[in-house]
Amino acid sequence: MANVTPSNIKNIGKWLLSICMIAALVGSTSAFFLYGLQEVTSFREAHLWILLFLPLAGAAIVYWYQRYAGAAQQGNNLLLRSYYDPAVGIPLKMAPMILLSTLGTHLFGGSAGREGTAIQYGGTIASLFHRWFSWSKQEKRVLLLCGMAAGFASLFGTPWAGTIFAIEVVQVGKIRWKAFIPILITALLANGVCGFYGQLHTHYPPIGTTPSLSIPLLGYILLAGIAFGLAARLFIFTSELFSSLFQKIPHPLLRPFIGGLLIIVIVFCLQSSRYIGLGIPTILSSFETALPPTDFLLKILLTAITLSAGFKGGEVTPLFFIGATLGSALASIIPLPIALLAATGFVAVFAGCTKTPIACSIMAIELFGWQAALFFLSISFVSFWASGRRGIYSMQKTRKTKRLFRRAFRN
Repeated sequence: MANVTPSNIKNIGKWLLSICMIAALVGSTSAFFLYGLQEVTSFREAHLWILLFLPLAGAAIVYWYQRYAGAAQQGNNLLLRSYYDPAVGIPLKMAPMILLSTLGTHLFGGSAGREGTAIQYGGTIASLFHRWFSWSKQEKRVLLLCGMAAGFASLFGTPWAGTIFAIEVVQVGKIRWKAFIPILITALLANGVCGFYGQLHTHYPPIGTTPSLSIPLLGYILLAGIAFGLAARLFIFTSELFSSLFQKIPHPLLRPFIGGLLIIVIVFCLQSSRYIGLGIPTILSSFETALPPTDFLLKILLTAITLSAGFKGGEVTPLFFIGATLGSALASIIPLPIALLAATGFVAVFAGCTKTPIACSIMAIELFGWQAALFFLSISFVSFWASGRRGIYSMQKTRKTKRLFRRAFRN
């Protein structure tokens, strides 16, 4: 009791209040967002004519951001900047703008995800508490990670993965375990708050039994991991290529307009809407049916066009689609269960693009169970290594990939 001082009690109270408020606000926002995504997706699929307005919707989103967003235009990279330099502020308008613009992108048929949105509104909500209490620089960093973890955890229903993702993504290869407890508590509470609103998360099919370890099996794991890593590298390359091409268009409002027209033409030629939006039905079918390899390539193309042209959303759910469909296609040449390949691809391409193999492995365990933990961990790290040093977050600080790879597999 000698160490309990009024200052300590005040500090504990400050943290408890902040964590509970962040969890309540972020979890509720995720519930609203998930419900909104379900509604706009259902409306779009029932009225596909709305896709014709995608170019105009994109131009409106870009105009809105150029006119009013300011620093919020930087998106996830602004959160990383704020972590590296806590003096960098996060404007409150980032949260409503990214929410509404992401819903607009999905309503009119863009191919985008939702993780970027969740991280941004989570970080924005957490930054509110910078102004309400006195914080040190390190405390501000932890508070920001609490918000990011809460957004990720409540959106996907994976609090442990959300915790590790927030810690891992800010600097690859360096886990700040001192911040683990407050971040985990926030993630768990936010996920619980979101669950209070109903069953809004996607439930994936079980992967069944896993094969016993053997020398040939290790070779198959290596082969699959390399394939997923190369897919991640292809996604990064394609995204950078289209970003460069769209930047050559002189007028910013023409970029989403042209991008929207390209998507309309591709969807019309394919006579299918399965590659736009989140693509959850196709992801689910990849666990049961061998899909053609064109599926993951088309999703890479449409997602790169959507995000490079200026539409809003995240990359992670498209990466789930890319990995799961690629894993499903690989089942024809790699003698592993199709559900296992789809599940490992689901997280391995994500790991390669975000440079967060530990968080991705934990996410797979939360979604698909412990029985394939060794597969998830091994293939995620191989994909992480095979994908190269660059990721989808340009502001992300990384250590040398080869050094981290050697450290991860030491002993």
